[in-house]
Amino acid sequence: MTDESKPKLLVLIGPTAVGKTKMSIELAKEFGCEIISGDSMQVYRGMDIGTAKISADEMEGIPHHLIDIHEPDHPYSVAEFQEQSRRLITEIAGRGKLPFLVGGTGLYVESVCYGYQFSETGADEAFRDEQFRYANENGAEALHRKLADVDPETADRLHPNDLRRVVRALEVFHMTGIPLSAQLAPQTKQSPYDLCLVGLTMDRQMLYNRIEERIDLMLNQGLVDEVVALMDKGYAPGLVSMQGLGYKEIVSHLNGEFSYEEAVVLLKRDTRRFAKRQLSWFRHMKDIEWVDVTDSGNFSANYQKIRAIIAGKFH
Repeated sequence: MTDESKPKLLVLIGPTAVGKTKMSIELAKEFGCEIISGDSMQVYRGMDIGTAKISADEMEGIPHHLIDIHEPDHPYSVAEFQEQSRRLITEIAGRGKLPFLVGGTGLYVESVCYGYQFSETGADEAFRDEQFRYANENGAEALHRKLADVDPETADRLHPNDLRRVVRALEVFHMTGIPLSAQLAPQTKQSPYDLCLVGLTMDRQMLYNRIEERIDLMLNQGLVDEVVALMDKGYAPGLVSMQGLGYKEIVSHLNGEFSYEEAVVLLKRDTRRFAKRQLSWFRHMKDIEWVDVTDSGNFSANYQKIRAIIAGKFH
């Protein structure tokens, strides 16, 4: 049933390489949508191949938002994403279109769906610098274990290499004595929107095969050259953007830490693990209508299932 008192929000989530992009375009054409990208990496200009960014041709005239809005040295945050998305949802609805949030960054999508209040905990720069130093000296995994000791739930959701968010979660605990997960837990009850949440899933092995094929395609499209160009512009390996999947591994190769072959193996492994974490994140979210798209050759049947879910919700 639809709730007339709240703005409608259509959401499509799922792990990397599951097929969100193509599905989102067809749904957007059907339901008169404008798409808001729920991906924390596609905001960066010049980072196209490694983020599997949608091209202008692929958009087929559907307006897309929050893509190519920052240079790679901008420290993009979930709070900024949430604020921009809220504004866009209001503007898109005001144009008589259906706002459509599409992405795989779990915290980003959830923060909009459920209107999280991000604690104005402030900052302790000295503590933060100390954590980054600790990671440099002992490795990202060691810092991640520190977080697991005080906030296992947040640690479970964050990749050890996501240093900025790991440090922020430690900082929140350091300053408040309350784990970030405990601060967010009571907030997940109500949505400010009339939500239709659809999740795409598929057989795990098939998803992993698609991930590996996608990475081979990225490499053929020039991922290494893209990373070289970013480094030539002076974007440091420690930047949040350069720690992204596909960038971090190639930077390590270019810096002589790994051979090309080793970097590719690492990238495939890390991306499979990322997909697994995305799925475990989404599984704890409520209200999701899951559609199994393992039979990816039958796009039309999968599309009709999702179309029926949306039509039933927003009739």
